[in-house]
Formats: sequence, structure tokens, C-alpha cells
Amino acid sequence: MSNGKPRHVIKRTASRGLGFFTLVAIPKDRRIIEYVGPILTKEETAQTSGRYLMALDDEYFIDGSPRSNAARYINHSCQPNAKAYRTGVRVWIRSIRDIKAGEEITYDYGKKYFEDFIEPVGCKCEKCLKDLPSQ
Repeated sequence: MSNGKPRHVIKRTASRGLGFFTLVAIPKDRRIIEYVGPILTKEETAQTSGRYLMALDDEYFIDGSPRSNAARYINHSCQPNAKAYRTGVRVWIRSIRDIKAGEEITYDYGKKYFEDFIEPVGCKCEKCLKDLPSQ
């Protein structure tokens, strides 16, 4: 926020609850936001719901559940415009293509999360909702 104006907003989406939207255009390959929270061991994660865990490796995870972690509102998409990148013990969300102002920021949560949490109820990303047969 170099000029003091907000660069993103969290607002309701049509099908997935809250989402993370950019207020400014974002060029390809730019850092958007850091995924933050306490670092937990694998054993400690067994005591959480697991919905906001971001793996650092096989043993350590970021617990992104605190509401102060705005990146937790970034929804899954099968055709994302961003990606999570790990740098040491930090995880950044970066754009993988040019993103227009007003667009929702999304990334692919990965195969395990998809199988555990999304697939059982059906994916509600924009791509998958468009692919549903009309009734």
C-alpha cells in the first residue's frame, strides 16, 4: 500500500462464501500477499480442523486460521490466476498471469486438499460451475 489506499477487499462470492479480490491490476509474476499464521508441527495439526493449513514441508505447516491472515480468504480454482510459493518458512501468493482490477484472486489448493475437502461436496470454482450440465 504505497499510497495508503487498500489494494484488496474481502467480499462475498456467488457460490463460495467470502473471497479475496484485487482492487488494482496485478501484472504476471508479482507477489500479492503472504500467507501468515503460527507454524505448527505435523503432530500439532492433528488438533486443528485442517482447513487453513499450508504445508511448508512434510513436518511443518502454517496455521492460516487467524482472521488477521487475509490470504485465508483466497479460494480454490481449477483455473487459478495465482499460485502459492514457499521461500524458507514463508509462503507468498504470486500472480501467474495478468489480473484485472476487481478480479477474484484464486489458486489451486492441491490434490490432497481437493480430494479431502472439495471433491466430496463438489468444486464450486468458476470453471467447474460453468462446466456443469444445464438443467
